[in-house]
Amino acid sequence: MTAVDSTKLIYVMGPSGAGKDSLLGFARERVGSRVMFAHRYITRAVAEGENHIALTHDEFVSRLSYGLFAMHWESLGLRYGIGIELDAWLARGMPVVVNGSRQHAELALERYPDARFVHIDATPAVLAARLARRGREDAHQIEARLARRPAFELPTAAHVVKIDNSGMLADAGTQFLDVLALAGRI
Repeated sequence: MTAVDSTKLIYVMGPSGAGKDSLLGFARERVGSRVMFAHRYITRAVAEGENHIALTHDEFVSRLSYGLFAMHWESLGLRYGIGIELDAWLARGMPVVVNGSRQHAELALERYPDARFVHIDATPAVLAARLARRGREDAHQIEARLARRPAFELPTAAHVVKIDNSGMLADAGTQFLDVLALAGRI
C-alpha cells in the first residue's frame, strides 16, 4: 500500500448531541470538493443530516473480515467503520475529514500520527436537549450518553483543537473552517 499523508486527516470527535453532523454539513457546503468528507458505515438506519451508509450486523462483520475498514469501533450497541478509501484519499494527498469516536482517538493517533483532532463539545444542558429532540434514544440512553462525557480524556500526543458548539452553528462552523484553513486543508 502507498504511504498515507496523515497530516491531511482531520479527525472530528465529540459527545453525542454536540452537533458534529451539523458542523460537518456547514463546512461541507462551504469547502466543496477541496476537502473529502468520509462517510461512516454504521449498523443503524440512515438519519437525517448524517453522512453514513447503513449496514446490517452481518454486512458489517463481512466487510470487517475482508479488511475493508481503515478504522472501526463499537459504541452503545452499534458498530461504526471508516472505509479503506480513507487511505487511498490520503495517499493521493487529499485532505479528509472523518467523523470519529472519542474512544477510538488513541487508536486513530497510532495509525495516523500526524492527524489533526477537533473536539466538538457543548454544555450538558444543550447536549441533553439535542439528544431528546433527535429522538433516537430514550431518557435512560440519553442519561448514559451524558454520563460518558466527563470521563473522556483527549490523546496527549495529538494535535487537538476544541470547539464549543453550544451556541449558533455559524459561530462553531466558522471556527471549524478556520481550523481547516490554518492547517492548510482549504
